[in-house]
Amino acid sequence: MIAPPTCRLHASCVDVAGSGLLITGGSGSGKSTLALQLMAFGAALVSDDQVIVAVNDQGLEASAPEALHGMIEARGVGLLRASACSRSRLTAVVDLEQLETDRLPPQLETMILNQPIRLLRRVDGPQFAPALIQLLKYGSVNPDA
Repeated sequence: MIAPPTCRLHASCVDVAGSGLLITGGSGSGKSTLALQLMAFGAALVSDDQVIVAVNDQGLEASAPEALHGMIEARGVGLLRASACSRSRLTAVVDLEQLETDRLPPQLETMILNQPIRLLRRVDGPQFAPALIQLLKYGSVNPDA
């Protein structure tokens, strides 16, 4: 039997209602901070700092390396325990390195393990974390569809 393709990414991941959000960016870009904000709105932690992504028949699935399961780093506070889920079906990626300036941006995609996935860029504003929760719970309206 052939093992499914996997990769380990420097990222964080949260889950809301069975939908996973992968948070990417360089060191110090705010991955853990955004994950903590989303957790404050009810998201469950999948993994912080490193995420294992695998391809299965449902698409992309995220999980935590065993040593990191249930922990998240809060800069200036330390390592915190967190309510965590073991796996999540990824539905979107947020790239914190790129700033979104369009009010209604076009829907973007990126590729992970040769699988397309929705790509979002960082939004500077208090609406960003609640909007991500809403997106994960209910999806979005695609005006081009």
